[in-house]
Amino acid sequence: MITTIQYNSRKLKIDLKQPLDISIPLTGKASNVNAWYIGPPKIEPETTEGKTISVADGAVVNFNTITFNPHAHGTHTETVGHITEKTYSINKHLKQFFFLAEVVTVAPEKLDEDYVISKKQLQFALGNKKREAIVIRTLPNTKEKKSRQYSHTNPTYLLEDAANYLKTKGIKHLLIDLPSVDKESDGGELLAHNAFWNTKGKLRLDATITEFIYVSNKIEDGKYILNLQIAPFENDASPSKPILYKVME
Repeated sequence: MITTIQYNSRKLKIDLKQPLDISIPLTGKASNVNAWYIGPPKIEPETTEGKTISVADGAVVNFNTITFNPHAHGTHTETVGHITEKTYSINKHLKQFFFLAEVVTVAPEKLDEDYVISKKQLQFALGNKKREAIVIRTLPNTKEKKSRQYSHTNPTYLLEDAANYLKTKGIKHLLIDLPSVDKESDGGELLAHNAFWNTKGKLRLDATITEFIYVSNKIEDGKYILNLQIAPFENDASPSKPILYKVME
């Protein structure tokens, strides 16, 4: 279904029948993607009075309890409340859900013992484009990202000046296929988080970071409409389901 949407003074066409889901589903398996030194999520039927509430076990309904951490167990979207003493709920501060986005592919650069994404790389990828959101796909891009166990692996991260560049560029929503925009072990500095949310100045309460996405190789770099869907958790972060729609030129 082709529809035309108004973006600022421009009309853009997208096909609502061709959504591109870039989220990683959460499962109750040990192979679920994971980070931050905790066990896998659990999806298990409740038990009451010694009976398992599952149709397979004779109950009339399935009644599963899900135990997980949004930051460790899959695609999630977070506010500045992730790193501030004051609570800023994603449910209260993400008030719009459609944005003009640019998908970019980046080959991380070697820096000492790390692999990083630099300001120069993002400048090259974005050029003079004006976007509300950026979707960063890192190379190599394999399906292993959907089940990788990231703890103690020192994954790729954004340099502080790269995150600051995105802030000054006017990017409100940063999406990346890594467990964090920051170095796994950085002594608590969280340089990229702090730069993007401008914690040394006026907080960007309407800006979000989405981590643990997976952008299929079938999705081309370029311009998209992003539908950023969250669950209504009163928490600094929520599981999320970002959906892209290719803009038809």
